Amino acid sequence: MIDDKNDNNEISRREFLELGSAAVASVAGMLAMTDVASAQSSPAGVKTGRTDRISDPGPTNKSLDAANADVSVPPLTDAGGVPTFKYPFSLSNRRVFEGGWSREVTVRELPVSKSMAGVNMRLTAGGIRELHWHSAAEWAIMLYGSARITAIDDEGRSFIRDSEEGDLWYFPKGIPHSIQGLGPDGAEFLLVFDDGDFSEYATVLLSDIVTHTPKEILLKNFGISKQSVAGMFNGELFIFQAPVPGPLEEDQKVAAGRLGPSPYDFSFRTRQQTPTKKTKSGEVLIVDSSTFKASTTIAAAIVTIHPGGMRELHWHQNADEWQYFISGNARMTVLATGHRARTMNFEAGDVGYVQHTLPHYIENTGNTDLKFVEMFKSNRYQDLSLSEWLAHTPPELVMAHLKIDKAAYDAIPKEKAVILPE
Repeated sequence: MIDDKNDNNEISRREFLELGSAAVASVAGMLAMTDVASAQSSPAGVKTGRTDRISDPGPTNKSLDAANADVSVPPLTDAGGVPTFKYPFSLSNRRVFEGGWSREVTVRELPVSKSMAGVNMRLTAGGIRELHWHSAAEWAIMLYGSARITAIDDEGRSFIRDSEEGDLWYFPKGIPHSIQGLGPDGAEFLLVFDDGDFSEYATVLLSDIVTHTPKEILLKNFGISKQSVAGMFNGELFIFQAPVPGPLEEDQKVAAGRLGPSPYDFSFRTRQQTPTKKTKSGEVLIVDSSTFKASTTIAAAIVTIHPGGMRELHWHQNADEWQYFISGNARMTVLATGHRARTMNFEAGDVGYVQHTLPHYIENTGNTDLKFVEMFKSNRYQDLSLSEWLAHTPPELVMAHLKIDKAAYDAIPKEKAVILPE
């Protein structure tokens, strides 16, 4: 442990990972990996100039350092400068209203995240994210509670559905919609947009339309009384408190009108789906346009990894990967071009980002399940694994590269494992 009274105290990577019980939980199993990395990176008799021991006598944020052990004392396998690929929602500005709150991670908070942005939102029971639409498509996953979503399709037909924890929804750009928290305790959810520059501050709101349209135009447009127009709300609502809505069937019937309900399903029940891949170490559910027809610009994988497991070394050839960590603790190494690599630690509420084609793995470093979502600006999910590549390449070619024998080559999995060990 660090002795604050001794400025010259040396800190090893192993000791750094032991800072505080929370840090221990977040990096369980990492110490053995450190010893392996040290042995592989510093063969006997070879001086590399690298070390896994540091001294840090100056001022430092110890709690932040302990939560990011692989950044503070990097593994010996890290090399060069890879742009930061992590941003915690906890550092985002939170907009707070009576009906709930909202915070975002965009390219402004995480500069590497150029293709996608995310919003974390909480609504009270009855709290409303006002009627609006976006210039980007919206994909969402319910993290807690339940909410009622409303929308109209391109033909003006209504869609109304109650969503619960684990459910998804997708609204194409320009499609007006709303979200309202239900009883008993509202909802919390993650919104992901297919544009890194997107911001929740830049949406088209019903309140904006009414506030900034001349009253005489509203009179002509709605055909209502001057008194009603004069009494309309002026200003931005964004999120506001209202009574909890009534029965779903009643709202659906009234909103359908003469056009009837929309034939398009803007929501998706993940609880009704069978995992795409399942091993003894976890499971993954892939959701893209092949299963969730409405989601034409965003593909996703919902991943659960048990303690001791890892998302195998792989890469995505068609799109950048935007991640949100729902629960548990993890570490991820991203291997970039130019002999560069960087390792960072993640926990619930963190956003991660991996540029397309860059190899990476995600390891559960805690003693509880790790759950996260992988998001892609694409209509289809694609990935390739390192084992899959090597197993389907001529053995002699692989053995010559890795300096391994035929027995080692034969041990390489012949099919994509996704989550290891199988």
